[in-house]
Amino acid sequence: MRTTQSGFPATRRLILQGAGVVALVGLGNLPFGLVPAFAANDKYPEDAFKAKSDTDAIKALYGKTAEPSDKVKMDAPEIAENGAVVPISVSSTLPDVTSISILVAENPNALAASYVIPAGTLPSVANRLKMAKTTNVIAVVEAGGKLYSTTKEVKVTVGGCGG
Repeated sequence: MRTTQSGFPATRRLILQGAGVVALVGLGNLPFGLVPAFAANDKYPEDAFKAKSDTDAIKALYGKTAEPSDKVKMDAPEIAENGAVVPISVSSTLPDVTSISILVAENPNALAASYVIPAGTLPSVANRLKMAKTTNVIAVVEAGGKLYSTTKEVKVTVGGCGG
């Protein structure tokens, strides 16, 4: 067994712990860009997430209405075998996308997800949603200060919200 200069045994555990401490101290000096991205949000959109209708949720979240666009792409199943886990993905080819939101019209609360898209980021999100019953899923993209949307009906065979 090796010993240090002070006479303590140099175990593998002791060496690894020392290396970990040195690595953490070194990380403390790096400027991480995550804090400004999260700090840019004024507050959590509580009213939008509590809204019962998709129209009310969009109005609470953005304060305006969305126009349909073929530059907003949504990938969702036509038939969801289990409403508890419905895979949805949204992407856009629009320039300057700042947010993407997904709404489920007939759910108890219409707004299912809302994402802030940092500048320079690929505008693409995916999620697994709960759906109570067959209804429209609406994707809303905010780009260049305007709202764009696409809608798709998803048929649910077994409800996910208590159904």
